[in-house]
Amino acid sequence: MAESSEAFSVMVKPVGSRCNMRCRYCYYLEKGRYSTNEKQYRMTDELLEELIRRTVETCPGNVVSFVWHGGEPTLAGIDFYRRAVELEMKYLPPGKQVWNNLQTNGYAISDEWCGFLKEYGFDVGVSIDGTAEVHDANRRTASGKPTHGRVRENIHKLVGHGIRVDLLCTVNSASLTDPVGVYRSLRDLDTGWIQFIPIVVRTPEGISPESVTPQGYGDFLVQVFDEWVTSDLGRCDVQLFAEMARIKAGGKPSLCWMAETCGRALIAEEDGGIYACDHFVDTEHRRGTLIKDDFLQMADGPEQRAFGAAKRDSISVDCLSCPWRAYCNGGCPKDRFGTDSTGKDCRYFLCEGLRMLFSHADGILQKVMELSAKGMKPDVIMKKLKRI
Repeated sequence: MAESSEAFSVMVKPVGSRCNMRCRYCYYLEKGRYSTNEKQYRMTDELLEELIRRTVETCPGNVVSFVWHGGEPTLAGIDFYRRAVELEMKYLPPGKQVWNNLQTNGYAISDEWCGFLKEYGFDVGVSIDGTAEVHDANRRTASGKPTHGRVRENIHKLVGHGIRVDLLCTVNSASLTDPVGVYRSLRDLDTGWIQFIPIVVRTPEGISPESVTPQGYGDFLVQVFDEWVTSDLGRCDVQLFAEMARIKAGGKPSLCWMAETCGRALIAEEDGGIYACDHFVDTEHRRGTLIKDDFLQMADGPEQRAFGAAKRDSISVDCLSCPWRAYCNGGCPKDRFGTDSTGKDCRYFLCEGLRMLFSHADGILQKVMELSAKGMKPDVIMKKLKRI
């Protein structure tokens, strides 16, 4: 089988949109209606093998990436992932490696899970929204019970087993009540890595009550940046700030919403359906199925290429002259519904918030990078910044 012309990853939804929690801002629970199965259960062994075989054969480069996602992927059970690892080893040719990442709400993590994930080298992302007050405002069980305490305890469990944990924190309307408190709560878990993900959910009336506003998002990020850059350099990394530094140093962003084009992260649903993107699981963006369609065509065909290029080609006229364009390239297409200067609804909704961060943080990051290049240690850099 021919390889793709460019690297891609596969985000696997082994139980579709099924979940053991009912987060108020979740955009994925309703995606089960696109499944061809009468009832979502779990990806069959046949589909799992087909997915792994085709991905390994098609993906170029030395690393094949699988992100196990949901819904809640732990509902598939540990034996499902044991089988996945067996199949990866079966089809992985000499010279290639596999990278597995489990993205979980953390609620069902046990010592058994920790032992498995450690043994097979999984990276793990856990969703937690900071403080108990902010987290439990939205992230509850199906019966309405709070989840923060249990999730936090399970993060400690993962870290105790020597597993690298990425913390995934949404920025929503509740987060705006205590930006620094949210950040410190995450930092104090000592995992070393934090991602902030803005919640923007459109409704017929505008945006949902849980969504973040552009001004609120910008204020949140600026407060977190100031706390991080003066207190935590060298202790933990914040993904957005790390991406800014990468771009300032001449590198390319690794985040799809910051890149010039997108479309290199395919979605594999529990029924074998392949979709263009996690945010575009719908009939229009269904690329085909694992059993019936050519995997290379789904990953690299004209439809998927056009989908990815549209991020660049449909960028707002305001973005073309923006001094911060290199940092975000117009943001995620799913949230391009703000009005630009020509009156078109194509501007990134959170644009003003990002501009607040970029204009505030750019010069400070430049200073940090210059001092670091001179061999200055993080604690000395932070002392200098506090005196500025």
